[in-house]
Amino acid sequence: MAGTEKFVEADHAEAIITRIEHKSRKIESLLKQNKPVEALKTALEGSPPMTRDERCKSANWIVVHRALMAIKDVEGMFSSLDPEYYDILMKYLYRGLSTGDRPTCDQCLRIHEKLTERAGLGCILRSLADTVNTV
Repeated sequence: MAGTEKFVEADHAEAIITRIEHKSRKIESLLKQNKPVEALKTALEGSPPMTRDERCKSANWIVVHRALMAIKDVEGMFSSLDPEYYDILMKYLYRGLSTGDRPTCDQCLRIHEKLTERAGLGCILRSLADTVNTV
């Protein structure tokens, strides 16, 4: 996850896109097996991509969005989701809210409410204050 790693230069963006495509195929497989929480964990792993390249960030958002929208049981999701994913999940929820897409916003708000109950306000503050690891 986010840390002190260096950002990848733009010429390595194709390699990042390839990894994201591989991750996307794995997520689709998990969703077909009716494992949405595992799909979300897979989507959040290695996020955000350590690059400033918007193509990579958009490609990763699409993968995370697919997994987020598959979640039906938000309470159940949190019983299986490790706390290490909370901050990055919050970042992606705000990205989802910024789309203005009604179904996406509805889902993000449902998850946001439960995530805030579980992780507290610190999760929101960390997500908003971290301007280095943008999604």
